[in-house]
Amino acid sequence: MSNILNWDEYFMLIARASSLRSKDPVMQVGACIVDPDHHIISTGYNGFPKGCSDEEFPWGKGNPNDLDNKFFYVVHAEQNAILNAKKDLTGCSIYVTLFPCNECAKFIIQAGIKEVIYDRYDGTHDYEVASYHMLSKAGVNLKHYMHSNKDIVFRI
Repeated sequence: MSNILNWDEYFMLIARASSLRSKDPVMQVGACIVDPDHHIISTGYNGFPKGCSDEEFPWGKGNPNDLDNKFFYVVHAEQNAILNAKKDLTGCSIYVTLFPCNECAKFIIQAGIKEVIYDRYDGTHDYEVASYHMLSKAGVNLKHYMHSNKDIVFRI
C-alpha cells in the first residue's frame, strides 16, 4: 500500500499541478483549498487578472521603473483560489507551494481558513515574517509539508 498517497501528498500534488498553469518564468506558485471532509473547494495559481493579457503586462522584476515589474499586476495563487471558491471557506485548509506573503495572509485570515500547509518557506523576508506573525496571532494552524520519498511520474 506504499503507493497510496496520503491526504497531504494528494493535495500538495494538486497545488503543484496548479502551479504549472502559471506563466511566470521565475516563480510558479499553486494553491489548493480543501474542506474538513477532504473535498477540493478551489485551486489557484499566480497570474494576471481576467482580461489582462500575459503578453501586455510584464513578468519581470528588478526593473528601475516599478510599472515594468510584475508585482503591481499579479494575483497570487492563494488569492485566486480564495476568489474562485464558490462556497464559504470557514474551517478549510489551504495547501500552497510557497509560504503565503503578508497580503495573502490577510486574505486567508479574512476567508476563515484555519490551516496553511506550505511547501517552501524562506523566512528571510519581512513580508514572510509579517505573514507568519499575522497567521499565528489569528489562530491559523501552520504546517510545513513533509516530503515523502515517493517518485510520481505522469505523462501528459
